[in-house]
Amino acid sequence: MTDGRAAFAPAKVNLFLHVGGPDADGYHPVCSLMVFADVGDRVTIQPADALAFEVTGPCAQGVPTDDSNLVVRAANSVIRRAGRPTPPFRLILEKNLPTAAGLGGGSSDAGAAFRLLREALGLTLADETLEALASELGADGAVCLWAQPAIGEGRGEVLSAAPVLPPLHAVLVNPGAPSPTGAVYKAYDAAVSPWGADRPPLPDDFESVEEVAAFLTLTRNDLEAPAVALTPIIGEVLELLRGEPEVLLARMSGSGATCFALCAGDIEAEGLAERILAMRPDWWVRACRLA
Repeated sequence: MTDGRAAFAPAKVNLFLHVGGPDADGYHPVCSLMVFADVGDRVTIQPADALAFEVTGPCAQGVPTDDSNLVVRAANSVIRRAGRPTPPFRLILEKNLPTAAGLGGGSSDAGAAFRLLREALGLTLADETLEALASELGADGAVCLWAQPAIGEGRGEVLSAAPVLPPLHAVLVNPGAPSPTGAVYKAYDAAVSPWGADRPPLPDDFESVEEVAAFLTLTRNDLEAPAVALTPIIGEVLELLRGEPEVLLARMSGSGATCFALCAGDIEAEGLAERILAMRPDWWVRACRLA
């Protein structure tokens, strides 16, 4: 095992998220176009005398280190499926993304751990096996394993290819307030979208960010309104972003509280991020590229 080998766990962003009413088991069908940012967490593996896990980084506070953490559950899954004894190791999660933020952080961390452990431990686990293990951890598990743009349907686990996208320069903004997924879905159930988890007509490719933004105005995030009702500061973020000249489109990601703003280019995104941080230094703000 190589000391200090690491894997990147990018933030997942839902460009749109259409949600249906709960089924008999209480699960909601969805349709979502998911992309990944060049900002995120990092998982590192080191040789150790015994299995260990720790969390560091600016967003580490409150992150569990027991088997409620998806990185620990991913490691346990890999060890069980290895088919042979594995050397003890330490996993270190550098937490740079806020938690309960609508960015798929836990699932992306687990995806990075799966990829990292297979490589570092020299395991002959097929891609299909890793995907099955990742899916056991949640609906976002499979898409976050490979971190490639995709359309997610069903409960989010039925994946198909996304349209070809141009570089999307964006700003991610989280106001520091958690937006628990369960509570948001419960609030959504009081006023389910009449369109449900409809799949909009999608082109094979988009030629520009302006074309992407125009298309997205015809779509929705059905969890945005209930999340804003529960956590009004999300509405403040959206109002601020939608009033800025660089912003082509602003929307909440996932169940919140993180919102994203699409911009025409990297200069516009960097300038917008700097200005928002100057106005609200207590918020988590990152310029990024989505792909």
